[in-house]
Amino acid sequence: MYRQGDVLIVPVAQDAVPPHVVDTPGEARDSRGRMVLALGEVTGHAHAVTGPGRLVREPGPFGPMLLHLPEGGRVVHEEHAAIPLPKGWFRVVRQREYLPGAVRIVAD
Repeated sequence: MYRQGDVLIVPVAQDAVPPHVVDTPGEARDSRGRMVLALGEVTGHAHAVTGPGRLVREPGPFGPMLLHLPEGGRVVHEEHAAIPLPKGWFRVVRQREYLPGAVRIVAD
């Protein structure tokens, strides 16, 4: 597992990736060519991945994100050290905060 700020990146075995995700086109990259995992609402900084691959977001506000890195990549952020990732599939989890009666995504 890998963690950078409020983002957790968990390796996923190839056979555990849902079949519809394998053929789903990835999200568009940002203007810097990065796959954005989480955008800081306060600072505008982003937890993002560089390198070849694709990010697939499932529908819904809490839908999972799956990241495929066929050659590996790096998680970057303006305020954190870069984290190298090996090739493979990963589930991206945003930290959530519990409030009585509600759950919200943590804003950075």
